[in-house]
Amino acid sequence: MSAWEENVRRVTPYTPGDQPNRPKMIKLNTNENPYPPAPGVEKALRDFDPDCLRLYPDPGASALVNVLADYCHVKREQVFVGVGSDDVLAMAFMTFFNSEKPILFPDITYSFYPVWAEEFRIPYETPPLDEGFHIVKEDYCRDNGGVIFPNPNAPTSLALGASEVEDILRHNQDVVVIVDEAYVDFGGESVLPLVDRYDNLLVVQTFSKSRSMAGMRIGFAVGSPRLIRYLNDVKYSFNSYTMNQLTLRLGVEAVLDEAYFQETTGKIIRTREAARRRLAGLGFQSLDSRANFLFITHPEYEAKELYEALKKEDIYVRYFDAPRISRYLRVTIGTDEQMEALYGFLERYEALHRKER
Repeated sequence: MSAWEENVRRVTPYTPGDQPNRPKMIKLNTNENPYPPAPGVEKALRDFDPDCLRLYPDPGASALVNVLADYCHVKREQVFVGVGSDDVLAMAFMTFFNSEKPILFPDITYSFYPVWAEEFRIPYETPPLDEGFHIVKEDYCRDNGGVIFPNPNAPTSLALGASEVEDILRHNQDVVVIVDEAYVDFGGESVLPLVDRYDNLLVVQTFSKSRSMAGMRIGFAVGSPRLIRYLNDVKYSFNSYTMNQLTLRLGVEAVLDEAYFQETTGKIIRTREAARRRLAGLGFQSLDSRANFLFITHPEYEAKELYEALKKEDIYVRYFDAPRISRYLRVTIGTDEQMEALYGFLERYEALHRKER
């Protein structure tokens, strides 16, 4: 080892899902939206004046902050935006989790949380989900340095009701509680209405899932003006210009088209419920998803083998080689046509499995 390597910070990095680029692939592994962004986004992209790129973007991202504040029914000073919700969450970890006490998040959850905790040297503990993969809210009613969890949770797809989240808040009023609502638009219950009652609550959402803009990287947080002020202080200590001109313009258009938003999220929810029924008919068990994906298992199939078999057919789903969930696959909800291709393969797989028995 070189002498300088002794001073390198080492972390175990987050492992994203495969990002294949094959002509006829069916990509159901990274929870992207299968439908295009709102029509206004496409129009704004066509009309975009590239001359503005010679100028720095608005460091306060005012246009985007303003439409998000209107959409969420909060004040402008209650909104923070970043380069995807990962950027927002990383800033929040650095800003709010600086106690010597451990922060709390579930043992099965978004796998970036332990990465950030280790990178920023934040002590943490992971209360286990129960046998049905539900968050046990009582496990968060103890001394800690902060609380964070996705709602709906990932990769399990299960959600707490707003009253259950509020119970966690009531027991944690001396620390910051972050509710990561990346998937809330597919049937979860947002706790945005609680931000004016709890000045320690930060709600984080993203444009990557329900607004079909994973490629633009837009995330935002809503909280009390004091929380947002602290977040901005940390942001400006790193980079004042995090949101580029084009992203800001297209982000505004994505928020303004509420009808299209409702249409696409509604289609995904309907496809998800139809998928649960079809998969149940093929012997799969799935949890009661409130997200844009299903977490499924089959009593007779090894999840990793099925994952590999699907991959050979250019159908990509997500497999987690981790304790308690190694028999499960996470399947993003695609278009009806994409899901039919998945069912067709699974029917052939079932026939082959039956024959081998």
